Amino acid sequence: MVAIIVHGGAGTIKNEDRIPKVLEGVREAVLAGWKELKRGSALDAVEEAIKVLEDNPVFNAGTGSVLTLDGKVEMDAAIMRSNLEAGAVASIWGVKNPISVARKVMEKTDHVLLAGEGAVKFARLMGFEEYNPITEERIEQWKKLRQKLLEDGNIPHWRKISELIREYPEVLRSTVGAVAFDGQEIVAGTSTGGVFLKMFGRVGDTPIIGAGTYANEFAGASCTGLGEVAIKLSLAKTATDFVRFGLNAQKASEAAIELATKYFGRDNMGIIMVDREGNIGFAKNTKHMSVAYMKEGMESPGVKI
Repeated sequence: MVAIIVHGGAGTIKNEDRIPKVLEGVREAVLAGWKELKRGSALDAVEEAIKVLEDNPVFNAGTGSVLTLDGKVEMDAAIMRSNLEAGAVASIWGVKNPISVARKVMEKTDHVLLAGEGAVKFARLMGFEEYNPITEERIEQWKKLRQKLLEDGNIPHWRKISELIREYPEVLRSTVGAVAFDGQEIVAGTSTGGVFLKMFGRVGDTPIIGAGTYANEFAGASCTGLGEVAIKLSLAKTATDFVRFGLNAQKASEAAIELATKYFGRDNMGIIMVDREGNIGFAKNTKHMSVAYMKEGMESPGVKI
């Protein structure tokens, strides 16, 4: 049974006027992915769904990515197939769709992960044109948050970033992702601009295979939230192991989030999954996580927040 699910990030949306835009965004993405899935390719479905989310400035990926402490964009993305082929980019800039560059890493190189300037050079080699993903809204948010962080006039202690994350969760935690099953293979993908005011060079879970993104013959998973939590738990791989041990995608998603909550408390993580039976799953320990999904027999997407 074919199936696809997408997410637009886990956290808290303080300004509830944004919720309709977020829900419409994930709905548009899952429909784009579903169109490709019906043509028979989970790989194309995941890439196209994530591209729609990357192109929507409502989300923190591609256009509209958040800014680092020094006012730059450093994006991460990964894609993985159930045959264990995978490609990822970390701390990339100057491209419109990092997920597409990650796919090229998988298909055109013998590597899994390219980072920083090397990732940018590879993107240019593959024909990806120069693109500025920074929006005016993100610049204004960056100015306000950076001023708050530096208001004492001294070099900041990094613990203040954690305080800002708690105070402004709607702009500090957001990632997009998709998982699909076409009846033959499972594909998972994730893309993010990272964490607002992150240290230059910081890489989260998204491009780390097994942490934020993973797919194998049993299931696929894409995580969202505080990347350091997913890295420490190898959460995406752990979730697929739960399926291997006999849980379906929904139960495995719930078990993964229970694990994150046990070790790191609440309000830090969300996950989406699809298993080899075409079951979809999603869970979170945050107030919000926008998801949209389609399965065989559905006439319109299921959309949740």
